[in-house]
Amino acid sequence: MSQPTTVDFHFDVLCPYAYQTSKWIRSVRDEVGLDIHWRFFSLEEVNRIEGKKHPWERPWSYGWSMMRIGAMLRRTSMDDLDRWYERAGRALHEDGHKPHEPDVARHLLDELGLDPGLVDAAIDDPTTHDEVRAEHERVIDAGGYGVPTMFIRGECLFGPVLIDPPTGDAAVRLWNAVETWVEFPHVYELQRPKTPADEQAITATFRPYLEARDWISINRGKEVAFTEDGFSVVGDAADHGTRNR
Repeated sequence: MSQPTTVDFHFDVLCPYAYQTSKWIRSVRDEVGLDIHWRFFSLEEVNRIEGKKHPWERPWSYGWSMMRIGAMLRRTSMDDLDRWYERAGRALHEDGHKPHEPDVARHLLDELGLDPGLVDAAIDDPTTHDEVRAEHERVIDAGGYGVPTMFIRGECLFGPVLIDPPTGDAAVRLWNAVETWVEFPHVYELQRPKTPADEQAITATFRPYLEARDWISINRGKEVAFTEDGFSVVGDAADHGTRNR
């Protein structure tokens, strides 16, 4: 079977794991000419607490609004979306900045040589909601629940989840392993448990993101706290407000 030449890569700018995986998939592209189709997925929506507004019901909503900007950019250039995701992701996950704030988003667009007015244009255009929502629902309908999620030859795969994205030949070897996985549709899961040392390494890698975020981390309804010793479940995300009064 020949190797795939395209991949649909679903991301949320807010997700630190998806950001690391996006660095790897770009390295694969550089080595083998892979065509990356950037697609959206909302952690705000999938982790929404009952009774809270959907992200499309808010005038501005962190990751959702950044993806609406991306949707506007993609209408004329997938490359512009690629550059927007890379720069906004790097600002949050490496520089510790806040691209989820409108003024910072405008600054980053200007830095890329793009029109800062696209922030307001994207937010004023309700059809950008539709684009982000449709691609989010695509993952949900396929049984997905988070990012990074890729579609390869129509198969929906979550991952690979990593914090030290390989480059060069190593990136291609990992891509070959992922591509091989697609050949076996009834192989559902292969997972390495995280040791305390792994959790400490993840927390260290995520430090800029953790210091810049204006939200809590939620995993399947549970609030997760990150410390130098690793991470732990604090309690139900729905009880966050009660715990912090």
